[in-house]
Amino acid sequence: MSDGAGAPSASATDFDPVEFLADAVRIESHESAEAMREFLVDMLSTHGADPRIDAAGNVRATKPADTADASAASDAADGPHLVLNTHIDTVPPHAPFERGVDDEGREVFRGRGSCDAKGPLAALLAGFLAVEPARGTVTLAITPDEETLSTGADALVRGRGDDHPGGPVDPVDGDLFLVGEPTDCDACVAARGRFEGTLTLTGSAAHAAEPDSGVNAVAALEDALAAIRRFDDDAEAHPMLGEPTLVATGVTGGEATNQVPAEATVTLDRRSVPPETAEGFRADLEATVREAVADEVGASFSLTERPTPFLEAFDTDPGHPLVKAVSDAARSVGGGADGADGNGGGDGDRDADGEIRPFGAATEASYFAPAPTVVFGPGHLADDAGAVAHSEREYVRVDRVRDAAETVRRALDSLLG
Repeated sequence: MSDGAGAPSASATDFDPVEFLADAVRIESHESAEAMREFLVDMLSTHGADPRIDAAGNVRATKPADTADASAASDAADGPHLVLNTHIDTVPPHAPFERGVDDEGREVFRGRGSCDAKGPLAALLAGFLAVEPARGTVTLAITPDEETLSTGADALVRGRGDDHPGGPVDPVDGDLFLVGEPTDCDACVAARGRFEGTLTLTGSAAHAAEPDSGVNAVAALEDALAAIRRFDDDAEAHPMLGEPTLVATGVTGGEATNQVPAEATVTLDRRSVPPETAEGFRADLEATVREAVADEVGASFSLTERPTPFLEAFDTDPGHPLVKAVSDAARSVGGGADGADGNGGGDGDRDADGEIRPFGAATEASYFAPAPTVVFGPGHLADDAGAVAHSEREYVRVDRVRDAAETVRRALDSLLG
């Protein structure tokens, strides 16, 4: 790896994830991640890391194990390469930073990015700066555009050659991935994917007074939509994610009110579960509709064009050591339903931290699979009052940020210490 390798400094122990988050949420990053990226690089440099920005806009820094003597070099070679990843972009519009309290008097930070995903970023940074790897390597890899096209994550995984207009990027080449997202300090090991595409039915135009002289593409929608409704009848439910979904979200057809329409299109939203891939879904859906409609009707299905792969579904074995390390650390830090905890984070209205469960949204974690991947961080996608992430009421509890930071530190010590 050519990521900047930096020896820890005394100031690494002075990093305060809550103070960092208060500054980070104030920085607008919904239109451009540049200001937030500069802030992150400056912070890492101040705290003894050696960050660099690659040609895809990712902020990267690496800590290898100490290899000063032969035995240490052997231990380092035996250890895993653990990658800490999250993103610094947010969705529009910017919501200003506010300090406040929730209904139970606990301190919260409000504002865009407080939980998605600058709160998780603060936790990952705390662990990265604190860890002194005795084996293996830890890399921090922070992407700039998760909320849009994920070009940063794509470059981390696939790399880019010298012929790329934006410049070459070395792949991160990790063995294990810990991805920061708001999971309320649970260890999330699976998530659905999301695909989008357009089904096109073609016939032949004719005068509406002589409908049998043409092939009505809009009429063919009846058979096509029936096939779409039946598409998952035999699908097996994933043990954690359940069954996939397929929803028609838009339809167009016809050019004139007195003409048999020659074309009709249906936009489809797919929420996938492993092991389905985007191309596998495309081919299966097209074949299913082709079989359902009349022979004289053309049927094709194309995925929406994008420069990077779709976020596919992923799952990690719940028994993997990475999962155990994160889950055990969260349980030891965050307490449980009885309110007892080890770091001031007890919450009497929820189950114990560290629950092993699926994540509720598609994430860049899917890019790193099939390598073992866990999604983790403070904050909620939604709570009992409604949406939190991507909403005007986005917030994160300050005590949960500290819990998450301590969890990451303990998990890294377990895996690399």
